[in-house]
Amino acid sequence: MSNSRPDTNRPAIRTDLPPALIEAGRKIFAGEADFTWATAKLDALPPMKGMEVAFAGRSNVGKSSLVNSLTNRNALARTSHTPGRTQELIFFDIGGWLTLVDMPGYGYAAVEKAKVAAWNRLIHDYLRGRTNLARVFVLVDSRHGFKPVDEDILKTLDVAAVSYQIVLTKSDMLKKQEIDARIEMTLEAIHRRPAAFPEVLLTSSRSGDGMADLRANIAKLLQERGEPLPAV
Repeated sequence: MSNSRPDTNRPAIRTDLPPALIEAGRKIFAGEADFTWATAKLDALPPMKGMEVAFAGRSNVGKSSLVNSLTNRNALARTSHTPGRTQELIFFDIGGWLTLVDMPGYGYAAVEKAKVAAWNRLIHDYLRGRTNLARVFVLVDSRHGFKPVDEDILKTLDVAAVSYQIVLTKSDMLKKQEIDARIEMTLEAIHRRPAAFPEVLLTSSRSGDGMADLRANIAKLLQERGEPLPAV
């Protein structure tokens, strides 16, 4: 990655989502967001209720920071510079509209290998068995792109036929031409994957870029499942 200062004229990924969905997404995440459940065991998952969306990503990809930014909270999800801090599936109720699941970071973690293996099994088993899971947002550090451990998760999602969408994080740390190249590489990598949603979201938890589009995409999922949306 270049050490030069990021270009402030960064590109945005345009969306064709109507303004009503943008506003519905804003209202959904402007309300309450409450912790409801945490577990490191598949047999201790909460009952399936309503729509769930999950956030997955490599350790230290910025997942907890994104959850906090998405929900307009400073500390809903714990953040840490130490990879592997999130060790459980953590469930949050988003204003009664949906459940958001913060998943353990996969790949490297600063703990013993047996524990990492157990987390990875939990992640894969959860993805295969949660029938109310509408979409997994797979976070990828925009500075580095896909790694082999990301490919493993994508394969699991493809086999399980669980819809997923790539979210590029930390976009504020790249220059415009670097972002353009990363977007193209990402779209090329997913275009033949059967469960991949064919649009990439570009985000920055620090600047808030892309959060409106991410919220709107979640509102659209609710709409597609016949769930009510906030009045706009």
